[in-house]
Amino acid sequence: MLIKTNIVLDDEIIEEAKELTSLKTQRDVVDLALRELVKNLRKKKQLKLRRKGLWEGVDRKIQLTPYRHLKLTPLERL
Repeated sequence: MLIKTNIVLDDEIIEEAKELTSLKTQRDVVDLALRELVKNLRKKKQLKLRRKGLWEGVDRKIQLTPYRHLKLTPLERL
């Protein structure tokens, strides 16, 4: 599901992110940033649970490639 929103972004950081990732649109930059944030926070949560001995296994959501519509993910282009 996609939702439409208006947000104010720092032009400099958006341009730097576009250069570093080879993404062409602000939408793709924001989408990648949010997906990376969620992935990293999930990993941190899993590590915390694993340290407590409460979680074992694989989170399939982390393994899925978020940019299936692109030939390469932005991180693979680097």
